[in-house]
Amino acid sequence: MTHNFSKTSQFLPTRKPLFSPFKSSSALFLAAGLSISSILPVFAGTAQKTQLISQGGKKVEITLVSYAVTKAAYEKIIPNFVAKWKKEKGQEVVIRQSYGGSGSQTRAVIDGLPADVVALALALDTKKIEQAGLINPGWEKEAPNGSIITRSVVALETRAGNPKKIKTWNDLIKPGVKIVTANPKTSGGARWNFLALWGAVTKNGGNETQALKFVNDVFRNVVVLPKDARESSDAFYKKGQGDVLLNYENEVILAAQQGKTDVSYEVPSVNISIEGPVAVVDKNVDKHGTRAVSEAFVKFLFTPEAQREFAKVGFRPVNATVAKEVQNKFPKITQLYTVGSLGGWDAVQKKFFNDGAIFDKIQGGRR
Repeated sequence: MTHNFSKTSQFLPTRKPLFSPFKSSSALFLAAGLSISSILPVFAGTAQKTQLISQGGKKVEITLVSYAVTKAAYEKIIPNFVAKWKKEKGQEVVIRQSYGGSGSQTRAVIDGLPADVVALALALDTKKIEQAGLINPGWEKEAPNGSIITRSVVALETRAGNPKKIKTWNDLIKPGVKIVTANPKTSGGARWNFLALWGAVTKNGGNETQALKFVNDVFRNVVVLPKDARESSDAFYKKGQGDVLLNYENEVILAAQQGKTDVSYEVPSVNISIEGPVAVVDKNVDKHGTRAVSEAFVKFLFTPEAQREFAKVGFRPVNATVAKEVQNKFPKITQLYTVGSLGGWDAVQKKFFNDGAIFDKIQGGRR
């Protein structure tokens, strides 16, 4: 099924994002890949001096750290949670927010960004924060659905009208098809793309030898391998490189909503479930005295109210009620598999993406 988006959309447009300050140094944000100009100070009272809002009494403050494309959803979700907490607890909540690449955000939290809640692009990033001693082991069991709040799948984003007739995974290995995807060594999103290619064979009746050959053939058609998903999109749209871009389905939908591009895309029916986890940063919430409100916010993200907002910006909801409500807005997947079915992130990282692993061997064959 081909999906064409014009510069109008059935979904509501997004609004100007909210940003907030942190006490980390300028060097920290630069090292994490965050723009200093995007982190604006919030002032309490009339004095032009940044200060923490009291964690007791009438106000409580928490910090959410997430990856870029979730921002449009959180702009709607956060005011709803704030209103709910005010009504039920009689307390005002201020939720500071930071958005950026998932890997950069992970490094920033480990280096001192005072996150109370992290909602990142893949569990591997959350695991890194756990390994740094900031999140207690077992966080996956602390919230519903294995702490996964959003799902997406890999889409084949093509030039308008899909002139190369790219509809399935197998079309990617046709002679003359030029592919753009980010580098799995540096991009979490690109790891999802790689695993989708691998699973297109192993989860569709093929074996690993056949999968290796297929993925090798695909990467022979890759004409540019940027470091992250944003640079991949820029290469495809701004520089006109390639015939097809491997991308998150929700990214394609959101770009169309924001009027950035006219889009054609295909969603292969055998696909991987791209799962975005959420976790409370235990060490920080205990230090800040914000565990109760942080855990309540995480719980709120699984409610139908919040899940509808994620769905509006292109994520496939994890709440069964909302999933049924919006099922006709998304292409049907006949075979949906997870990272867990491939052995889990630790095994996947070691097998495919560590130095000298399968992806490096594939890259060596391209040189």
